[in-house]
Amino acid sequence: MIETAVSIIVAFAYVKLFLFWLWLWQLKEYHIGRFIAHFQEGQAFKKIISSLWRLKYPKFTSKAIVIALVGVSLGLFMIMQGYYVPAFALIAVIPLLFQIPTVLLRKIYIERARKKREQFPNLLVIGITGSYGKTTTKEFLAHILSKKFNVLKTKEHQNSEVGVSNCILQELKPGHQVFVCEMGAYNRGGIKLLASIARPRIGVLTGINQQHMATFGSQEIIVNTKYELIESLPANGVAFFNIQNKYCVELYNKTNIKKVLYGQEARFRGEENILGAMAVAKELGMTDEEISGAIKGIDASLPGAKIQQGKDGFTVIESTYSANPDGVMAALEYLKKLPGKKVIVMPCLIELGQASEEVHKAIGKKIGEVCDLAIITTRDRFKDIKDGAEAGLQNILFLENSKDIADMIKRTVSSNDVVLLEGRVPPLLSSYLV
Repeated sequence: MIETAVSIIVAFAYVKLFLFWLWLWQLKEYHIGRFIAHFQEGQAFKKIISSLWRLKYPKFTSKAIVIALVGVSLGLFMIMQGYYVPAFALIAVIPLLFQIPTVLLRKIYIERARKKREQFPNLLVIGITGSYGKTTTKEFLAHILSKKFNVLKTKEHQNSEVGVSNCILQELKPGHQVFVCEMGAYNRGGIKLLASIARPRIGVLTGINQQHMATFGSQEIIVNTKYELIESLPANGVAFFNIQNKYCVELYNKTNIKKVLYGQEARFRGEENILGAMAVAKELGMTDEEISGAIKGIDASLPGAKIQQGKDGFTVIESTYSANPDGVMAALEYLKKLPGKKVIVMPCLIELGQASEEVHKAIGKKIGEVCDLAIITTRDRFKDIKDGAEAGLQNILFLENSKDIADMIKRTVSSNDVVLLEGRVPPLLSSYLV
């Protein structure tokens, strides 16, 4: 009887742990480098221990369902046989084993996309890459070009080799004239692979910073990887570079094909995204009048953000996909110009490698200059943010619970104030505020 009870308790713990680790693998897109980097960003021991009590489960895609069924079934079978330790070892091994068939299937999928792309020799492909700004620039550019051309664009944040291949295989039709293709990577060679699939004639470098340094290894590798897009362009290609970014300017100077610097007229951080889109549109023959008409009504001041009225009358700005150093700084610059008290809620940034301490202290300094309250939702680099703001804001808190965060905000702000939700904040927070 006791043995049965123990087996049931162990089985429950196993299922809970397996789903937590599967959730984490899925969050890191089953990328080994990103998975390892998660435990290299500080608080590694606490992160491992947290898996024992945190209730997390993956989004049940077909891949996650198969992994869960295999992992849970094997684990429970071994537990019922009394093999507790080997069962728990499966938690780490099963997702890794599935990488083998996944890689093979991905190669087949990519090859199919390449062959389909070859059937569209007249398709103009515009590749867009960078550490930040690529999604916004893609959206602006596709919007402008759609006023004159039949445009296909990659779906929101679907910028991997699988995402690009899927867009080509599922969405590309004979009537399309232009394909605006966002390209992202975590390792050297990633952009080169994407360029070999999409075959761009125009390349746009939106900006380069320390984002994903933990998986790339160094700033030099990040720069060289982004430049793979420009190196992949044909002799008659055109390369566009953001003049507001020092790495882009360096790469512009070494480029030998036709090249364009954009963003000279930017009045604030982030405005160069729409200026880049306008520069490409002009290269494709659109007139100033056509471009002006296309961008009418677009607010480029805080791209990608959703601005809503809070329940108590304050303004809530949601910029909650994935924060990066330049994006956070741009958001704080925007916040600075607004009236009333200012609150920022954000997690610590991830995958910055050796640059993490410096980046978080710089963010803390900026928060100290701009905000009346800062709530940091993860602990990893909380101390660095607080240290960075020591000469300015003292009201920096670490809170994880959505209701606790909402209660603190409501005690601080009133109807004329502003709350910025930056990066992946707790999922229920928005519902408590808006």
